[in-house]
Amino acid sequence: MAKPKTKNELINASQENYSELITLVDSFTEEEIKTEFPKETLNRNIRDVLTHLHHWHLMFLNWYKVGMKNEKPDMPAKGYSWKETPQLNKQIWENYQSVEFGEARKMLEESFSEIQQIIKKHTNKELFEKKRYKWTGSTSLGAYIIANTSSHYKWAYTLIKKAKR
Repeated sequence: MAKPKTKNELINASQENYSELITLVDSFTEEEIKTEFPKETLNRNIRDVLTHLHHWHLMFLNWYKVGMKNEKPDMPAKGYSWKETPQLNKQIWENYQSVEFGEARKMLEESFSEIQQIIKKHTNKELFEKKRYKWTGSTSLGAYIIANTSSHYKWAYTLIKKAKR
C-alpha cells in the first residue's frame, strides 16, 4: 500500500494495517503468544510488540495535545533525542514487563481508537499540509500519524511474522 496522501487513505491504511496485525496476533494460541522471539530482537514476545506500539501512540497523543496548544512537545520523549530512540525503546520495553498480554492488547486498542478520533476530526489540508503546525516542523501532522500507525503496524506485523516462523 502506498503512503497515504489523503485523510481517507490515512484512515484506511491505519485501520487495515491495524486489523491485519490484530488478526495475526489473534491467530496464535496462548502458548504461542508467550513464546520468546529470537534473541536479536529487543521486543521478546507479542506482548512486548503491542506495548511498544501502545507507548508510541501515547507519545504521539502527548505531542499532539501539547503541540496543538502551540507549545513545544518533548519529542520523542522527555530526556531523549531522536538519535536516542534505541535507548528510549529499551526503556519502554522495561516499563511494560509486568503487563499481561490481555491488558497490552486492550491498551493498544484504546490508544488506537484515540488516534483514529484525531484523524477523523481533521481535514485533508490540516493533516497533510507541511509546516502547518509549528510543532511538526517541516513535515505534516499526517506524517507523524502515519509513522505511529500504519507504518508502525506494518513493522510490528513483519516482526511477529518473522519471529513466529
